[in-house]
Amino acid sequence: MRIAVAATWSLILLLTISTASAKTIYVNNVEGDNRFNGQTPGYAPGDSYGPVRSIAKALVMAESGDTISLADTGRPYYETISLTGDRLDGDGFSRLTIEGNGAVLDGSTSVPVESWEHQSGWVHRFRPRYVSHQQLFLNDRPLDRVESDPWTEEPPKLEPLQWCLHGGFIYFHTEVLRDPWQYDLSYAYHPTGATLFHCESVTIRDLTIQGFQLDGINAFNSARDIVLEGVTCRGNGRSGIAVGPCSDVLVNGCLIGDNGECQLLAGAISATLVVDSELISNTGPAWSLDPEAALVVDGMTIDPDDREPSLPQTL
Repeated sequence: MRIAVAATWSLILLLTISTASAKTIYVNNVEGDNRFNGQTPGYAPGDSYGPVRSIAKALVMAESGDTISLADTGRPYYETISLTGDRLDGDGFSRLTIEGNGAVLDGSTSVPVESWEHQSGWVHRFRPRYVSHQQLFLNDRPLDRVESDPWTEEPPKLEPLQWCLHGGFIYFHTEVLRDPWQYDLSYAYHPTGATLFHCESVTIRDLTIQGFQLDGINAFNSARDIVLEGVTCRGNGRSGIAVGPCSDVLVNGCLIGDNGECQLLAGAISATLVVDSELISNTGPAWSLDPEAALVVDGMTIDPDDREPSLPQTL
């Protein structure tokens, strides 16, 4: 009896210490300053208390069990999230949480005017930073892509407002009598929105991740007990979410669509559980699975050969 009571009090004490030590670090990419301590969401003149400006700074300041809270300022966060190693791993009673609050993490950048070359007719081209997976956006929306044959010298035929990736260049067909720099065009510049590598017990919630060259979120290797809640991954060059070897991810209440190759990419010896989420196969299949990947969608175990599920087709 005494042992049971002692064990109970030890558990309560451990929970109390864990909860008390956890803190919230506030990030604001408009009003924040990386010289602030991040302990309050607002700033008072003459005081060091206030939000930091970047997610990267908040991650440096964070400890296990902390929450990083992003302000939705209406301006995207043009940076990346990198969690590598066990420094911020949860302890079984608490977990690192990145609370997006509806904010947007964006990996795109504008196409420089001087980078355009005339190809022929109304087709122009430029060479992006990365020449494998890519996306081209007009007014922050993915444009209609035409698949290219890498074994041919010439790019495929394009219609107005279509594009392709061929021979390391992005080709874009303008409307008649218009130049490409007359459009608000952007392309995928940063590789991955959130990279999770050899880390554990991480939650990412209520965050839109878009415009990255490879993946919106990549649980690359040995990313364990990863929870994605209310996350939107759209317009990324390869996939919205990629789950690598020895990783397990819960995708809960998320929206994944408009990604280049597939919406969910699951590698060997990975486990992904999808609950109450939309994987929209409009620009690529809803998922692409390694034969040794495990995927369960709303209680249904998915065969790795099933690439054309009956899911919504529009975003």
